Amino acid sequence: MIRVMLVEDQAMVRGALSALLNLEADIEVVAQAEDGESAWKMLAEVKPDVVVTDVEMPHLSGIELAQRIQRHELPISVVIVTTFARAGFLRRALDAGVRGYLLKDAPSAQLADALRNVHAGGRSIDAQLAMEAWGEADPLNDRERQVLRMAGEGQSASEIATALNLSQGTVRNYLSEAIGKLGVGNRIEAHRLARQKGWL
Repeated sequence: MIRVMLVEDQAMVRGALSALLNLEADIEVVAQAEDGESAWKMLAEVKPDVVVTDVEMPHLSGIELAQRIQRHELPISVVIVTTFARAGFLRRALDAGVRGYLLKDAPSAQLADALRNVHAGGRSIDAQLAMEAWGEADPLNDRERQVLRMAGEGQSASEIATALNLSQGTVRNYLSEAIGKLGVGNRIEAHRLARQKGWL
């Protein structure tokens, strides 16, 4: 039996996925969480074989959850199921050790097959997205990405500096680097382009 934890911030989608997966004779949904942080707190107790997660969620994204699982060397495979068909997201997901990346408009049978494949040690990646993923590299480093994401959420340089324990000058430098690397005029354009590419 493949023990699955579902992590999805939309309750209706989470419920539908759970109902579909529980129809499979060899798959059992043992836990559900509405965001990555809640899922992280439940992992030690639930001990799923596979975590099925969305990308963008409050508090902790699916990719950040995968990074934590990888960093702590937990014996848990991660499969992302998302609407975001962006090569940048896939590249970051693969770097975080994600074993599967599927789009929400894929047939439900494809998800069940992906879980079996991943549980057996394989990978299940959307083929078209995989081809696109190697076309354009993400120019941002982790800190630039973090600062740019917070700036895009409307936080000022001083608020970002306080939250990240950095000086305001350092925050401005990170923003300036990100703007330069993306070849745009300001932080708003940088945030928009980076999101569009899937780099945030």
